[in-house]
Amino acid sequence: MPTPLITLNRVSVVFDGRHILDNVSFSLYRNKITTLIGPNGAGKSTLVKTLVGLISPTQGKIQRQAHLKIGYVPQKLKLNENLPLKVDRFLKLTQGATPEAIDEALALLGATALLKANLHTLSGGETQRILLACAVLKKPDLLVLDEPVQGVDVSGQLELYNLIGKLKETLQCGILMVSHDLHLVMAKTDEVICFQHHICCSGEPESIHSHPEFVALFGLRESQQLALYHHHHNHQHDLAGHPLAPCQHEDH
Repeated sequence: MPTPLITLNRVSVVFDGRHILDNVSFSLYRNKITTLIGPNGAGKSTLVKTLVGLISPTQGKIQRQAHLKIGYVPQKLKLNENLPLKVDRFLKLTQGATPEAIDEALALLGATALLKANLHTLSGGETQRILLACAVLKKPDLLVLDEPVQGVDVSGQLELYNLIGKLKETLQCGILMVSHDLHLVMAKTDEVICFQHHICCSGEPESIHSHPEFVALFGLRESQQLALYHHHHNHQHDLAGHPLAPCQHEDH
């Protein structure tokens, strides 16, 4: 059994007497994408912030591998729109970022053309690539992505999920991805954790969609089977998510 990058052991977070996280235990591993899914208000973002050290647990322990490097992409980026800020200047704010490292990160994410772009004018997909570049600059052992496709259309979401899979292979890192999406993310992950303040169930995508607690949480009838979404196409998209050539789609 490989050594976990990070382990949560019976972790709880209590705000104003309310358990936002309740007795949560799981481990994350290198070369594995784990996706945390759950409805709005389930405590997913609190769990992420606790895992990366922004919130201290009320109870329980978090064990991290020695010298663990975490790349974190938050759910939202709040910027002063009156402050001019180009992509290269933004990326230089990352500690230890060199011009060479920035060029390498942007190339890995297919975003080299955005180096001198105004950060405020980027599309949703372009912004997410730049936020990923910030995380990649740290050469992380673990990437933590809180709703990484938020504000991106379906076509752009597919491209980003494929890109995240590429990052896992290239960086040889573990990935924790948070999502409230079902169909798209199920086809792009190795393990699913179904979450609502506590872990309802967990497992491989092929098995988790018929678990009674999954069915109860997402309001699906037990007779329904959640189809895993597979998307194949013969075209590419630009950074804004627009197709570069005519395409044919095959969805299952």
